[in-house]
Amino acid sequence: MSTSVIEVRDLRKTFKLGDQTVNAVDGVSFNVERGEIIGIVGPSGSGKSTLLGLLGGLDTPDQGQVALDGVDISRLNERQLTNIRNEKLGFVFQFFNLIPNLTALENVSLPIEFAHKAQFKPQQRASELLTHFGLGDRLRHRPNQLSGGQQQRVAIARALANNPPILLADEPTGNLNSEASELVMSTLRQVRDDFGTTVVIVTHDPDVAHETDRTLTLIDGRIVE
Repeated sequence: MSTSVIEVRDLRKTFKLGDQTVNAVDGVSFNVERGEIIGIVGPSGSGKSTLLGLLGGLDTPDQGQVALDGVDISRLNERQLTNIRNEKLGFVFQFFNLIPNLTALENVSLPIEFAHKAQFKPQQRASELLTHFGLGDRLRHRPNQLSGGQQQRVAIARALANNPPILLADEPTGNLNSEASELVMSTLRQVRDDFGTTVVIVTHDPDVAHETDRTLTLIDGRIVE
């Protein structure tokens, strides 16, 4: 039985820019083991964000396969992909993407309320997650009442609301100072250690990459040694 929670085979995605064809992801293959933290690194324009979008079912590959927790998502329709994203994936972004007029508790509760088959009571689960990440005294605070590091921890709690096996993070420390960045990385390690979640981080920060279990380096859409 495979222990890989992400399996990628010969993944390709091209874009047209005028008369040019850009190979954003060019024949990429790799596995990610359950409970692993990996970093995807590379220069601007190397295909990191495109690859993350393909892993998250936010884009469709031109060729190749992506399997998440045993499910090949490569040719699913949008309704099926929505279900996969709700059940298998949590997303964390650079700019937090919290809803400004909702409290931390309400932001984290929201994905559970929209889940097709909710596993948890929304506010109870949200309160438990926020308390777990040291935000038990911030439940009723709105995003503009929280620091950047606190907002990102709320975003991480929201990403875990439905207990997905995979967390995808796109530059999660890119909008934070060094102290907040260290706290967010500590939180992501805590996610792996406490919940067994597999974490994939796109980053340009070598300090963040150094704290992952291993890194994949992309150059011109290809993984290089």
